[in-house]
Amino acid sequence: MASRKAHHATGWAAAFIAAAVIARHGAGTWHWASVAGFVAALPGATAPDWMEVAWWSKSRRLWIAHRSWTHWGVIWIGLLLWSYHALGIHALAAPAFGFACGGVMHLLADWPNPLGVPWLARRHSLNWWKSGRCDLIIVAAAWLGAFAVFDDVWLHRTHIVEFLRYVTALPFRAPIS
Repeated sequence: MASRKAHHATGWAAAFIAAAVIARHGAGTWHWASVAGFVAALPGATAPDWMEVAWWSKSRRLWIAHRSWTHWGVIWIGLLLWSYHALGIHALAAPAFGFACGGVMHLLADWPNPLGVPWLARRHSLNWWKSGRCDLIIVAAAWLGAFAVFDDVWLHRTHIVEFLRYVTALPFRAPIS
């Protein structure tokens, strides 16, 4: 599991991704939809964890096992796809899309640790590191993805293309021994 701070940081990246996609797909005069998607992505990024807590009891214990159905990838990706196709048709599609973007980002942040995430039927783990370690890598990857979507939607890929030109033009030399 990524740390709480990592889930919040990746949630902000998911919010920017959701706002950009909604602006591109929902377009028109639906600026409020981008804002709604942005705002909904923030709680969505922590939703798989807080949905497990029994808020109605004083003990605030988990009412279901951690990383069970609240972390199930099929549900989050299904909500993401439905809400994407409903953008511009249903008023709640934009906040649902933002919420789902945050939820999927949460699952992606939890995927590298040994506990894994139940994407389809059972848990799968990339098994790269233990929980809470290497959060900077997760956050950096989320923000690189957000920048790529932002650049594609609002800047028409100008920065990514220039970056790739710069990287491919660098003279790579073998170290002299």
